[in-house]
Amino acid sequence: MNRLLFIIYSLLIAAVVAGCTRTSNAEEADRDCSGKQITKAVEKSVINNPRNTNARIFALPQIPVLCYHRITYSMKSEYAVTPATFEAQIKMLADSGYHSILPEQLYNYLVYNKTLPEKPVLITFDDSRAEHFNIAAPVLQKYGFRGIFFIMTITYNKKNYMTKGQIAELTKMGHVIGLHSWDHVMVTKYNEDDWVKELVNPKKELERIIGMPVEYWAYPNGVYNRKAAERLSHDFKLSFILTTPRDSLYPLQTVRRMIVPKISAKTLLISMHKVFRREK
Repeated sequence: MNRLLFIIYSLLIAAVVAGCTRTSNAEEADRDCSGKQITKAVEKSVINNPRNTNARIFALPQIPVLCYHRITYSMKSEYAVTPATFEAQIKMLADSGYHSILPEQLYNYLVYNKTLPEKPVLITFDDSRAEHFNIAAPVLQKYGFRGIFFIMTITYNKKNYMTKGQIAELTKMGHVIGLHSWDHVMVTKYNEDDWVKELVNPKKELERIIGMPVEYWAYPNGVYNRKAAERLSHDFKLSFILTTPRDSLYPLQTVRRMIVPKISAKTLLISMHKVFRREK
């Protein structure tokens, strides 16, 4: 029994025993709370809610995770798609039977083997751009999709970036807010003071804005190392890289995404199938 299960086991025993002491009839308490019955109740609870090992998580089929940056007509870049292309891609996903999932669903699939809808896809957005609120969110709503928006918190209320009010509104619309650092410095460069500036303080402020925990992280530039992945495992349920290889010891902190460029909807579907094949 690993350390986590031992802790769960101990807490459940304590809870059962505490319940037994409230029984008014002492003989009934002794009979109802025999060691054998307590053990059986605890074992049933633990077995019904097992937590996958990291090896098991790493071996599970990867779920497609899309990463959008710019949605604009005014920029030619691998990080940019036009509004028309974006809507065509989302429409293709809907017409092809895909269902958008939220990161909590992905987490429960990876950790507890929870069932996902048929053809799941997680749609993510980096960098807090205003077009994510003005263009992406309405298109997602049109097709019944939801996504996660990773906020670079230095951008609050700045020109062409989302306001604090818009970030809070996204949560009310059913989307999820994640953290993308304070100013996009890569985690491989952080010292202890940097962790406070880039993660600890921004996380607290973002949680204050949306009124709920911030449980997901996107690495600036998709770059990570094992030391950072270990550090992030204490703060976030999931952390997202790009298409580089995952870390088998920290699969929850190295979830792969593909950047979506200006490609046809059909090409996007082909690319998704290629990118999220199991790594060799």
